[in-house]
Amino acid sequence: MDSSLLQARLFPGLAIKIQRSNGLIHSANIRTVNLEKSCVSVEWTEGGATKGKEIDFDDVAAINPELLQLLPLHPKDNLPLQENVTVQKQKRRAVSSKIPAPKEGLRGRSTRMSTVPEVRITTQENDMEVELPASANSRKQFSVPIRRKSCIVKEMEKMKNKREEKRAQNSEMRIKRAQEYDNSFPNWEFSRMIKEFRATLECHPLTVTDPIEEHRICVCVRKRPLNKQELAKKEIDVISVPSKCVLLVHEPKLKVDLTKYLENQAFCFDFAFDETASNEVVYRFTARPLVQTIFEGGKATCFAYGQTGSGKTHTMGGDLCGKAQNASKGIYAMASRDVFLLKNQPRYRNLGLEVYVTFFEIYNGKLFDLLNKKAKLRVLEDGKQQVQVVGLQEHVVSCADDVIKMIDIGSACRTSGQTFANSSSSRSHACFQILLRAKGRVHGKFSLVDLAGNERGADTSSADRQTRMEGAEINKSLLALKECIRALGQNKAHTPFRESKLTQVLRDSFIGENSRTCMIAMISPGISSCEYTLNTLRYADRVKELSPHSGPSGEQPTQMETEEMEASSNGALSAGNFSKEEEELSSQMSSFNEAMTQIRELEERAMEELKEIIQEGPGWLELCEMAEQPDYDLETFVNKAECALAQQAKHFSALQDVLKALRLAMQLEEQASKQISIKKRPH
Repeated sequence: MDSSLLQARLFPGLAIKIQRSNGLIHSANIRTVNLEKSCVSVEWTEGGATKGKEIDFDDVAAINPELLQLLPLHPKDNLPLQENVTVQKQKRRAVSSKIPAPKEGLRGRSTRMSTVPEVRITTQENDMEVELPASANSRKQFSVPIRRKSCIVKEMEKMKNKREEKRAQNSEMRIKRAQEYDNSFPNWEFSRMIKEFRATLECHPLTVTDPIEEHRICVCVRKRPLNKQELAKKEIDVISVPSKCVLLVHEPKLKVDLTKYLENQAFCFDFAFDETASNEVVYRFTARPLVQTIFEGGKATCFAYGQTGSGKTHTMGGDLCGKAQNASKGIYAMASRDVFLLKNQPRYRNLGLEVYVTFFEIYNGKLFDLLNKKAKLRVLEDGKQQVQVVGLQEHVVSCADDVIKMIDIGSACRTSGQTFANSSSSRSHACFQILLRAKGRVHGKFSLVDLAGNERGADTSSADRQTRMEGAEINKSLLALKECIRALGQNKAHTPFRESKLTQVLRDSFIGENSRTCMIAMISPGISSCEYTLNTLRYADRVKELSPHSGPSGEQPTQMETEEMEASSNGALSAGNFSKEEEELSSQMSSFNEAMTQIRELEERAMEELKEIIQEGPGWLELCEMAEQPDYDLETFVNKAECALAQQAKHFSALQDVLKALRLAMQLEEQASKQISIKKRPH
């Protein structure tokens, strides 16, 4: 565009087309022409008010192209009357333009005091400039309606181009990331986010040279590696262990707009073992410090807790090769070896200690001796309020090899079942005890407990009644165990050990100043087990009541998104939105647990009545033998038969009442289980 030509055709009072910010095009009058800023000020009347704005020469030319396309005016045809024309004979300095500079020209701009607006038009024929008044005809001539692009439109186009460039860059980045990660994985985006987050961590894992700290209650966590089934499903690892006492869970989340992000939750424990830690390393920091306690006359307990399939039996019992187990690699055998090493030391050699072992399981609230063909045991309290396991056999051992043989025998008899996470899951609590006796009296006791796999009640409610009863009893005993350990750690006067058979049997481990406990929380690293892993970690965290952010690392939950973090109203799917459903589910779970408790109590009563009836059985045999005698007394026979019948009728009536109540409790349990199944279904 020739700026000099446009400047020559713009003057105050000229009507031109302008475009508003909303895209509206209308006419406006030029008020002033600013050559320094290359713009004009225009004004117009709208709604009874006068409005104005400044417009660049480029925008004026864009929407008023006719100002540049007008043919040269012939002086004879186009000049106005002579009295309205002022001829200036003064020579003007030529300006840089593609159009030849005029030799003569008229005054190009009106003076400050001028009241008549004028326009400059250059003619090539006469090489002179003339001043024309802005008449109505000229306004009509210059006002040709045409659409043009304003500065707002240009800015919008720039923004649009930037957005397209950004989208192209993001698309290229996604393609590049997809090439780096196998997008056939169902959760490859979460895998990328976890990898990027781990790159920012400074990892200082636990090593064998780290000092062993002694605690009255030691709470540790162990992460196992991904197993074959998880690798076959292409699951990703959502657990990180950056230091010896901190563990991070990268929980996958979705926003309401389906944007994926991570919620990284930190947990702090006494020790944290990653997937590379062996059983020897775990034993060194957990159970080994407790062996000394039993030689000092104390009670020690070590628990392996966690979801089914998380590696509890592997840690406590040893490496599993199919159905065979190498017991020498487990904590059971390692603890027994250290017991015999300490027993042979000079300071304990003179105590005359003998080593005994017992191995029993607690299944559905009942005890069975694993070293005596699973004989059923009874738990009673004596006159001194000491818990006694009636019928439990203690086996004397003289070396660690004898202990390993006992472990193999007991492990082969342990009750197992199939669950959603493990085809051969331990469905009972296995308790292996090492006892030190001096002259027949118990000097110390070390209880090593492989707990049954913890599960959500909502997961077991859809199974058969036997599985539901297993899960309910397991969860009940685990809750009771947590309260007992907390009472031990807080030195409370009351320990609720009667809440379950597990805590009742281990009562002496929770009472007394010289009692020490270690819990090893076992977790699965797969993304499908994330919820169960969090439940396990929260349980272990509550046992010692450690805040997840009170550790040395001080990590706070962070978020990582698949796209750039933008300030928007899109939030995470909050659990608070489902509080009503959770309350209803909790109510149904309460009814389910009450029905389970009634079933167990009535089952015990039914067994007692049945035993009473069986005990009366020999009386009927005696009557039969009496009747076979040739000279028996008929009167005596009738009296004994009536007495036995009355006694039996009493027991039969009691047994019938108990069975009716048991049937009703089973129906209530069935209804509560169905309601839980309905509530937990995704809508």
